[in-house]
Amino acid sequence: MSDDSGGTALAERGLAGHDQAVATFEEDRHSVLRNVQHFLHEYPTAVPFIVLLVGVLIFSVIVGGRFFALFNLSLILQQVTIIGVLGIAQTLVILTAGIDLSVGAIMVLSSIVMGRLAVVAGFPPEISFALGLLTGLGCGLINGLLVAYVRLPPFIVTLGTWSIFGSMVIYVSHSETIRAQDIEAAAPLLQWTGHTIRLGGGAVLTYGAILMIVLAIVVWYMLNRTAFGRHVYATGDDPEAARLAGINTRNTLIAVYALAGLICAIASWVLIGRIGAASPLGNQTANLDAITAVVIGGTSLFGGRGSLVGTLFGALIVGVFRNGLALAGFDSLWQEFTVGILIILAVTIDQWIRKISA
Repeated sequence: MSDDSGGTALAERGLAGHDQAVATFEEDRHSVLRNVQHFLHEYPTAVPFIVLLVGVLIFSVIVGGRFFALFNLSLILQQVTIIGVLGIAQTLVILTAGIDLSVGAIMVLSSIVMGRLAVVAGFPPEISFALGLLTGLGCGLINGLLVAYVRLPPFIVTLGTWSIFGSMVIYVSHSETIRAQDIEAAAPLLQWTGHTIRLGGGAVLTYGAILMIVLAIVVWYMLNRTAFGRHVYATGDDPEAARLAGINTRNTLIAVYALAGLICAIASWVLIGRIGAASPLGNQTANLDAITAVVIGGTSLFGGRGSLVGTLFGALIVGVFRNGLALAGFDSLWQEFTVGILIILAVTIDQWIRKISA
């Protein structure tokens, strides 16, 4: 009898020990996951940096030396310059838990205003350039007023203004393209961002790329070192709590959308430099590429969390994957397919981080 009791006791202790070991393993596993999630929440640029690094390694194997040719690397930078500038504008908006679908239309409209005033109306290049910047600022201000004071959803507002500004492009341009030769003769200032610095090995650095980097540094400083930047993050994270803390969330939203419009006008300057002309058929769908760069770059669509550096990484990821797939001989269909997969993965990771960090 005592042997049976002893055996039972040993069995129970063995089961208890097994359960405890399993529980300890589960706790350790959850602890590791939680640590990873908190790390990614604290350093949102880690994921896009890793994805960019992996992409570079993959295409260095698939494509070989052609991918690392200085000419090709500089070409990638040129191709993502416009997306990068628009991504800076889109980052500001998405940080407030909004979205701006009109950034591409604002960019094209501003470029048309600059081109037609300088070439057709005969305005001095400096005046035409300034009025083009004011056009972008005014478009952004309209978006901001509708979002902040009329309290319409940003998606609906900017979807509507996307159509309005797109119609204004056709009206102002008369569906005519201002040719590169005419702009060069009347207003070479508008093509300044297309000038290049030769670096050797066939690589070139455009003034537009330099402008993008300088603009990113300025906006990064504003977001991370000024009260306005703290207000932007607070408004996106919890607008009611921000209002109770004394932040004028309406003015913050208006300022963000107006500044985004101004940055879109700067992107129009880069666009003219890139293609040489001012065309109504310019890259109006660049808004989707800008959103892609921001999302892949780790900025949360729910607002309050993200990084401008991550957006630049996101733009480079799009450029690297499209360029690498093209060099590898893949059709543009698979380039877009890959970008779509990256977007879904980025949003999935964001949801995962938000769920655990809450």
